[in-house]
Amino acid sequence: MRFNKKKFIYLISPNKITKYFYKHLAAVLKSKKVSFFQLRLKNDSFKKKIIIGKKVKKICKRYQTKFLINDDVLLAKKLNTDGCHLGQKDMSILKARKIFKNKIIGITCHNSIRLAKIAEENKADYLAFGAFYSSKTKKTKFRANLNLLKKIKKITKTPIVVIGGINSNNYKKLLLNKANFLAISGYIWNNKKLKPTEAIKKLK
Repeated sequence: MRFNKKKFIYLISPNKITKYFYKHLAAVLKSKKVSFFQLRLKNDSFKKKIIIGKKVKKICKRYQTKFLINDDVLLAKKLNTDGCHLGQKDMSILKARKIFKNKIIGITCHNSIRLAKIAEENKADYLAFGAFYSSKTKKTKFRANLNLLKKIKKITKTPIVVIGGINSNNYKKLLLNKANFLAISGYIWNNKKLKPTEAIKKLK
């Protein structure tokens, strides 16, 4: 999986998609800092997710951003996205690979080197760790830290995605410790001080 150092953001959708979202998404992707966009929708019907997903796919294609679906391999296959992200309680990587063939499959490893080693044996395309900082987007049971990141980087060449409360004040520490991608949601979409395009400008 190739990646561009300037495109270090792994952007996750807000929990609720409003009619203004698509315009904001296009403006944010235009910044050329986003490698991946993950659609994470927990409360919408499959039909509604298809409608939203088709619109998002067009925008991602226009700005050369990989489009991933959270949790739902069958939705990802139906939309023919670039990949899918799996949590530990979702479908196994091996089963997902049978359905989704040579697409990108990433997996949540929380703060566990053991889970990372299993994911690597199963040929995950990236490993996601966190939460590094406290997040309002998602309740976090697991906490990760920079020591864990350093240990992981010594034992794997698989790209690392870090997640959890990342913003303009703390993101550089993670990049300096060789995180490949920063998964960000709330800082962009639910920022009380900055519009999405202003927020992304602060991540240089």
